[in-house]
Amino acid sequence: MKNRITGVTLETTQWFVFLLASSVALPIVIGSIFELDFAQISGLMQRTFFVVGVTSFLQGAFGHRLPIMEGPAGLWISIFAVMAYTGAEAGKSYTETLQMLEATMLCTGAFLLIFGIFRFSHKVLFVFTPLVTGAFLFLLTVQLSGTFLRGMLGIQQEVEAIHLTEAGIAFFTFFLVLGLSMFGKGALKSYAVLLGIVIGWLTFEAVIGREANQTDVAVFEMPEWLAWGPPSFDWSVLPLAFVTAVILLSNIVASVVAVSQSIHGKPSYTYSQVDRGSSFLGVTHGITAMFSSVANVPLASSSGFIDLTGQKSKRPFLYASLLLVIIAFFPPLVAFISNIPSPVANAALLATFVQLMGLGISNIASEHLDQRRLTIIGVSFLLGIGLMFLPAEVFQGMPALVQNLLSNGLLVGTVMVIILEQLWKER
Repeated sequence: MKNRITGVTLETTQWFVFLLASSVALPIVIGSIFELDFAQISGLMQRTFFVVGVTSFLQGAFGHRLPIMEGPAGLWISIFAVMAYTGAEAGKSYTETLQMLEATMLCTGAFLLIFGIFRFSHKVLFVFTPLVTGAFLFLLTVQLSGTFLRGMLGIQQEVEAIHLTEAGIAFFTFFLVLGLSMFGKGALKSYAVLLGIVIGWLTFEAVIGREANQTDVAVFEMPEWLAWGPPSFDWSVLPLAFVTAVILLSNIVASVVAVSQSIHGKPSYTYSQVDRGSSFLGVTHGITAMFSSVANVPLASSSGFIDLTGQKSKRPFLYASLLLVIIAFFPPLVAFISNIPSPVANAALLATFVQLMGLGISNIASEHLDQRRLTIIGVSFLLGIGLMFLPAEVFQGMPALVQNLLSNGLLVGTVMVIILEQLWKER
């Protein structure tokens, strides 16, 4: 009995570290994009821990019912970044843009909930071929790499010059995380991201040093409700929300297939599992929006954690999710974690996207690349990636709907692959 309790405790601890390491960087990235001060980033970190714990528990217990972490979605980071720049060009403050993003997440959640309740989710799975999934993952890494690289170089906001010392530490962190994840053994490999962040943080403080951010925080405090203010609804967000909801269905399928293979030895999913996952993904989007954070999705990287640790039991995962929720009620702990330097956090996060890009390429190459598939990929990548290089101001003067859609190369490229593959059938 004692050995069993000890085993569950250790497994819960490992899951907790994985949840923490996967949640810590993106709030700092968002803070840099929207020029949030330390107190605001700390609050965002607190809310992120809270919603990651709550949403992971809900999906594991009632949704798809697998030990899959719900983490901040890369697609939503892309949408946040695009709307930050287009909003600024349109004369909106960052607060107004964040309130519109709350509304966008609520609308996306409503679509996902409808898809799940009326069992539409599994009926659109036919469009998510390996070509579509691979293109989405590849475009996602391309679009986010620019955001993370600017953070690593210290030019997230106003571009004056590259901060060489900060950039050097960032690239040291990047290659450290990459090296540990590829060549490390056991715990070194399992916790490569966390170890990279800790070592990079210590190096940053030793080489550069800085004054500690002092802020008066209560020892115990509830995460703030609607910290960015009430949602600001606009008709222009509905098409963006619908397209995002459809694309996010691929996250559910990819994660369920990957984790089921890690647990049972073969990839599998049921229609009811996908529909439940969609329904609860809609609910968790609503929770995230009301707690002013970045919407979460099932992370396929959970399968890698299971493969590395051999932990296939769901109970420790649920315990770890609840532990993360509890941590969120203690702002001093959250404030300490929020002090991680932005270049270090961006570097650690960029390193994790190396495998994601590889997964995208392998999905594309899993089918014979004939002239039809090469043309579809070529057209979609040229348009999608090309839009990423256009300055946001070129869309100024267009309707808000057009700005939100055309200024996001990830959405345009992915939708283009879906449309071309459905219209241009194989002979």
